Amino acid sequence: MDQATIEPIDLSRSHVFRLADISVHKNPNGSESWNVVQGRLPTGEQIALHVSMQPAGTVPNPAHRIEHSEIICLREGALDFQHDSVAERATAGDVFFVSKGTMHGVRNVATGPTMYFVLAIGGDVNQ
Repeated sequence: MDQATIEPIDLSRSHVFRLADISVHKNPNGSESWNVVQGRLPTGEQIALHVSMQPAGTVPNPAHRIEHSEIICLREGALDFQHDSVAERATAGDVFFVSKGTMHGVRNVATGPTMYFVLAIGGDVNQ
């Protein structure tokens, strides 16, 4: 996540983050993303949350390895989740857990847009 695009937030206090108030990043492949929040929780964990939208037929980002953990909540559409040489289909309402060190990627397999939230925790987050 681009740290320059997120205002500092006091994560020792509760907040509502309104997606409509967050700048959208439009990617060349037609996908969009919103960097919602990043920082250190009072309990010590580094976190970063972003929202992504992939239109139907979008060429996905290449698989990548992470040095943190991720929880991905699928809000709308359907994704193929490739990880550890396995492909799993997920639909709206499903949640993925991606462990540190996992090579993974997602691909929109819906007929319309797919939207999901990615919460990155610990490791190399915010470095």
